[in-house]
Amino acid sequence: MLIHIPCDKSTLKGEKVLLEYGKDNDATGHGMPNLVYISREKSTDSPHNFKAGALNVLLRVSATMTNAPVILTLDSDMYSNDPQTPLRALCYLLDPSMDPKLGYIQFPQVFHGINKNDIYGGEMRHVFEVHMPGMDGLAGPIHAGSGGFFRRRVFYGCPSETPEMNQGRQVSHSIKSREVLAMAHHVAGCKYENQTKWGRKMGFRYGTLVEDLYTSCLLQCEGWKSIYCNPKRPAFLGKSPINLHDFLNQTMRWSVGLLEVAFSRYSPITFGVQSISLLSGLCFAHYTFWAIWAIPVTIYAFLPQLALLNSASIFPKISDPWFLLYVVLFLGAYGQDYLEFLLSGRPTQRWWNHQRAWIMRGLSSFTFGTKQAIPEGIFEFGVPSPIFLPLTTAAIINFVAFLTGFAKACRQRSIEDVFLQMFLAGFAVVNCCPVYEAMAWRRDQGKLPLKITVISVVLAWALYSASSMAF
Repeated sequence: MLIHIPCDKSTLKGEKVLLEYGKDNDATGHGMPNLVYISREKSTDSPHNFKAGALNVLLRVSATMTNAPVILTLDSDMYSNDPQTPLRALCYLLDPSMDPKLGYIQFPQVFHGINKNDIYGGEMRHVFEVHMPGMDGLAGPIHAGSGGFFRRRVFYGCPSETPEMNQGRQVSHSIKSREVLAMAHHVAGCKYENQTKWGRKMGFRYGTLVEDLYTSCLLQCEGWKSIYCNPKRPAFLGKSPINLHDFLNQTMRWSVGLLEVAFSRYSPITFGVQSISLLSGLCFAHYTFWAIWAIPVTIYAFLPQLALLNSASIFPKISDPWFLLYVVLFLGAYGQDYLEFLLSGRPTQRWWNHQRAWIMRGLSSFTFGTKQAIPEGIFEFGVPSPIFLPLTTAAIINFVAFLTGFAKACRQRSIEDVFLQMFLAGFAVVNCCPVYEAMAWRRDQGKLPLKITVISVVLAWALYSASSMAF
């Protein structure tokens, strides 16, 4: 096992062998595995390439010390939950009947400490229970950044190049020997990758914040395949962000990285479709263009409601045959999502929280929650941050629009013209109940700061005034 600790100063780097197999034993006399501490060099003159750069340092250092044929990627906030997991992976990798192009085994990420109703939608159920099993029927799932067992040789070229790249070199020296440590120190240097293929054709690929998806996509383009292994007992357990603020910040970072891949030279929608297959390329494209759903969510959160405030109808009447199209699309999308939750054994409350968190993320409303409020399932809004403005502004506009539409419908005794707009506004109002509670009723530390409420009211009025000139 190699542990990487990033080093802030450009002059510091090093490796320290904490445990060596065959020499260090536990209290019962059994041998301990290798455990090596690594601090890689960083310099302002050389890009450190974030996590991908750290993983490539680990690849090179481990090659000088053991050159083991199988590598496990595991985030620092995850731990092993099943000692049989390596055996499961080896059953695939060593099975002679398996495809020789099998490059890695991906285990799902399972999180502990999540509220029983998952109020922040942090378990990422769609990724690990819907998308990855589906991709397993094609060329295989993406690498999720953690919980992946890789053949070392996948990081050195295409399957056809395997004989040249995998010479089966045996490390004969002790990992504590001066020769091995000197070589490890050399390959961990920040200048080592200059004028090499590392990060482009070798190792984890650079150029994006989501090196896991990018690397797995390019590996499949080179001909490698993957397998998804999801045993009943979780192989690894990790920590999910315990508040919505952290989760949305994480989502924002992923979105930036995914869009970097989407509009790069190796975009799955172009390069991927040509190099893998149409379906596999579209699966990767689904992730890389994932962030653009913020556009329709934002439009539907504001435009129909502003039109309703100005007595303008933008959707078909109830008597119009096109009205059924909107009903079918809404019920079909939400019905499928709800059915998937029920079939996976999730309660209805968890599904509701999941779709509400999806809307909040779409509006980029980085809502804040505290660790103390998680067990009670209460949203916290106690930080005076501008990240609340999109959500609170949308909540105000939808609330006023719904009341205005309801009043007009009562006067006219008909809602045929504005039913869909009132339904959207009412649906948003129900989802924004935690926001209204934080704005008006709460008196604890989770109350929405008055400053944010006032600014949101001003923004809502400005949007209404601007829309009055358009409708």
